[in-house]
Amino acid sequence: MSNDRTMKILRISVWVIIVLMLVLLIQRLPKKNVIDLESTKHDWAKLMLVLNSVDKDYVDDIDHMAVTEKLLPAVMAELDPHSVYLPPVDLEKADEALQGGFDGIGIQFNVPNDTAIVTNVIAGGPSEKAGLLSGDRIIKIDDRNVAGVSMHQDSMVSMMRGPRGTKVRLELKRNGEEKLIPFTIVRGMIPVKSVDVAFMINDTTGYIKLAKFSKTSYFEFLQATLTLREKGMKRLILDLRDNTGGYLDQAMMLSNEFLEKGDLVVYMEGKNRPRQDFVADGKGSCKDIELAVLINEASASSSEIFAGAMQDNDRALIYGLRSFGKGLVQEPVYFSDGSGIRLTVARFYTPTGRCIQKPYSDKYEMDILERYEHGEMMNADSIKVNDSLKYVTPGGRVVYGGGGIIPDVFVPLDTVGISDYLIKCNRQSLVVKFANKFSDKHRARMRGIKDMDALYAFFAEHNLKKEFIDYTTANGVIPSYSDWNTSGEIIMTQVKAVIGRYTPMDDDAFYPIYLKNDNVAQRALED
Repeated sequence: MSNDRTMKILRISVWVIIVLMLVLLIQRLPKKNVIDLESTKHDWAKLMLVLNSVDKDYVDDIDHMAVTEKLLPAVMAELDPHSVYLPPVDLEKADEALQGGFDGIGIQFNVPNDTAIVTNVIAGGPSEKAGLLSGDRIIKIDDRNVAGVSMHQDSMVSMMRGPRGTKVRLELKRNGEEKLIPFTIVRGMIPVKSVDVAFMINDTTGYIKLAKFSKTSYFEFLQATLTLREKGMKRLILDLRDNTGGYLDQAMMLSNEFLEKGDLVVYMEGKNRPRQDFVADGKGSCKDIELAVLINEASASSSEIFAGAMQDNDRALIYGLRSFGKGLVQEPVYFSDGSGIRLTVARFYTPTGRCIQKPYSDKYEMDILERYEHGEMMNADSIKVNDSLKYVTPGGRVVYGGGGIIPDVFVPLDTVGISDYLIKCNRQSLVVKFANKFSDKHRARMRGIKDMDALYAFFAEHNLKKEFIDYTTANGVIPSYSDWNTSGEIIMTQVKAVIGRYTPMDDDAFYPIYLKNDNVAQRALED
């Protein structure tokens, strides 16, 4: 055998050995972990498999709670703009806003400069029982200085709230007293009103402002209407502006008060929720009351259900601006750790079939800003309507779907009376600051003012115009003759309304004065 042939056989033998070794090595390597997603027959298979793989094989220990808290908000955000995950603290706040009460000490306060001033002591609450008075300045909370340190108002609220039965210590500066006055207050249940105010605008027209649809809204509304009926109410202006909604059952019961038996209030429907109709029983106590409803771009959810029911049943005229457009049925799910989710399960439709929910879009969160930019707040013709979403009420009125409730009577934003002086006063909060200073000076007298006649008589004793102009001038804001002619009446109405809030009447004094500047309420009053 030649040397060449011998070398060739050796080379072949070496390559055979190498190939065999590679085959054996590959066989001993971990096999590629390929899982057949189809075989799992579950839509969430990939997500569950990833989480299981991380849990089983990740190199370090995993903080499951931290990962979950970051993951859940992202999952809910992919569904729609209103399905949310709420950690325990956020869930408690969300529920508290609608419960009709919370635990605290029972005061309202403003921070016009850097010190909190008590504007109102809630009747029957812990602070009233302890002896707090409007005008008291909060200097310390539980030995922590909160005056002159630019502390956020929400932080002070958090410090004073707490479980009922617990104590909080305040040190207050009271007008006429040199030393700080200490108070130890036992926290208790503080009622939260959903009816901000109810009063007679004239001999036959009542006005009710409903701030939200909480657990007590229907009961509060019935009490308010009963009182106004006794005063001669034949017509009601119900103000739902800035009412972001709340409990569905409250909107249903409120609607039922105005509708005839068999009238459809609203219906809801979703992929996993068959259509469900809500119908009036005809036993309402307000069927004989003429009704006008005020809405704006912040009126949402239950507010839109009520306004839509009144409009589609030809029961009321709707005044103002197009409502927000939130018509989703949110189903709560609570977890044992105190957290929970609000999951969208259906949509709300008005009696004519209009979907209240506005379309989702990339600019969903900027919708209100776009309304301003496109002129919708100033001109009814700028409201985008779709003829394919045109509906007709039983009375023959044309209404449009596409999201939100379009008012029957469009009332634009009021720009009449705006001047440079008014703008500067508002930017520097000079009206509120002046009202604080004026009320401090006359605190003892104002505590005894219990009705509007007494309040107007009090105003007549003072030259408020001169005092206010002197105050703004001292703060570097000086009105020209034309500025005051343009804005003076508006400004003085604001000043009187805010001062009225520092009397025991609070909102019962504020709104009757402030509504004189309100073009939407005035338009409804004229019709």
